[in-house]
Amino acid sequence: MELAEGVVALRPIRVRDQRAWREVNQRNRDWLRPWEATVPPHSGGQALRPTYRQMVRHLRTEAAAGRMLPFVVTYEGRLVGQLTVAGITWGSMCSAHIGYWVDQAVAGRGVMPTAVALTVDHCFSTLGLHRIEVCIRPENLPSRRVVEKLGFREEGLRPRYLHIDGGWRDHLAYALTVEDVPEGLLSRWRQANTSHK
Repeated sequence: MELAEGVVALRPIRVRDQRAWREVNQRNRDWLRPWEATVPPHSGGQALRPTYRQMVRHLRTEAAAGRMLPFVVTYEGRLVGQLTVAGITWGSMCSAHIGYWVDQAVAGRGVMPTAVALTVDHCFSTLGLHRIEVCIRPENLPSRRVVEKLGFREEGLRPRYLHIDGGWRDHLAYALTVEDVPEGLLSRWRQANTSHK
């Protein structure tokens, strides 16, 4: 499955993306490090970062179980980031959360808002989810701008929510429900872009 709008596209992450993924990720180390999840000491978890192949294997296993949608984001056909829909929950909740990162070289060009809008519409209209949440460190202004541009509702602070960059970090919770975007989030994003031109 591929989702696309103009020069921005999403597709499932693949093992053969390793070279391009590593190049972008390593070139953006300093830009990404303050926002990346880490494993807390004494958690019983694996303290070492997984290899790329281990990461992809885990993401694909979770996707096959219906708990996750792991995408790479491309811009003009080039891999520029990653977006993952995780924690997919059915039953009375029908919700998930989204995490993402993008190459600093293309930040500010509307790549990630477009990718998030495409993904939210897919989750609402194709999968049938009801709520999508994005949790972001208050200090991560570029990431907050993504959801604010799209009209996500800020729902409050989650103290010490995730272990990030070596410590338990507060996060702001943002969310949308399907009722918030009856016309679709991508349509809203297109209209916002047109009105700013």
